[in-house]
Amino acid sequence: MTILDDYQGFIFDMDGTLYRGDELIPGAVKVINHLKEQSFSLLLVTNKTTNSTSEYISFLQKNGANVVSEDIISATSVISDYIKANFPGKTFFALGEAAFIEEITACGLTYCENPGKIDVVIVTLDRALTLHKLEIAAHAISNGARFLAANIDDTCPVEGDEIWDAGSTIAALEKRTHRKLEMHFGKPSQFMIDTIFEKLKLPKEKILLIGDRLETDIQMAALAGVSSVLVRSGVKNELTANSPVQPDYVIDSVADLLPG
Repeated sequence: MTILDDYQGFIFDMDGTLYRGDELIPGAVKVINHLKEQSFSLLLVTNKTTNSTSEYISFLQKNGANVVSEDIISATSVISDYIKANFPGKTFFALGEAAFIEEITACGLTYCENPGKIDVVIVTLDRALTLHKLEIAAHAISNGARFLAANIDDTCPVEGDEIWDAGSTIAALEKRTHRKLEMHFGKPSQFMIDTIFEKLKLPKEKILLIGDRLETDIQMAALAGVSSVLVRSGVKNELTANSPVQPDYVIDSVADLLPG
């Protein structure tokens, strides 16, 4: 018997759960391929916005994972759907990287760096974040631009470390502008939960989420009413008996989901 035996649908976080940086976590591909071979429902869900879906698929396939683009939901794809429906033809500024900016531009918005002409500010992971970029965003928000985020992770796991992510940028902008973030679209948002359930048409008690972060992965499982596994391979979590959210299981690595 394994943790997997009681479930039919599986939601995997990616960064910190299946890989760190450019390095696959040992055993991750074996777990994914095992579930695929058993014809279970599978989704890979990421808050990271620095790559396109095709790039994620290429990386995983090159490392032997039997996955296709329909298996992936990203914070980029979720916010893109909302942007297309609600801000057609508007201008935006993103604290984010080229791949993310290109996706939002493809939704019909125009990228702009003039704070007085920006309609929407979007925050996500930006590994080239500068004070100049922060000031553009802050002035635009102070001028009335909408204040959105693709994700709210404080840090992003990389090989051997963690780096500054959107949550830290959001906190800085909230303090700088005295305005609160309006909406976010990655884990653990209701937007992401709704997108997942649209794809995983299973009873909640048959779904298991596996992730490395308490405040996004495990929190989303709690909000969605599904079971969860916390893996210790990603970010460092302060998990105690008094933690506001509790996983159903805790394991060292995704590889521990399979016997042997």
